[in-house]
Amino acid sequence: MTYTITLKNCAFYAKHGAFEQEASLGQRFFIDVVLEVDADEALESDDVASTVHYGLAYELVEKIVTGSRRNLIETLAKDIAKALCDWSPQIRRADITVRKPSVPIPGILDYAEVRVEHVA
Repeated sequence: MTYTITLKNCAFYAKHGAFEQEASLGQRFFIDVVLEVDADEALESDDVASTVHYGLAYELVEKIVTGSRRNLIETLAKDIAKALCDWSPQIRRADITVRKPSVPIPGILDYAEVRVEHVA
């Protein structure tokens, strides 16, 4: 049995992007995290130690997003997904969406978005 943990619209300020202005100025990024988790005994025991602590998962995502700079949000999403699966053996699958609202292209849009799925 599995269950899903979702962290929706996590906001961070970072300097990812392929253009020089993005590296120097930075911008906001919004991240959605969907984790498929082995139930083990968490659903019955009601013990936080038997589940994936989503506060710690958030801290890992924050560390990755605000850490090393990446040119592509695709790479950022993959790095988050892989790190989460490596961090907890209970995570079977991580589905990561990265939204970049300040896209430096000539056009009107809300954001560019990339979704990456990693299976442990």
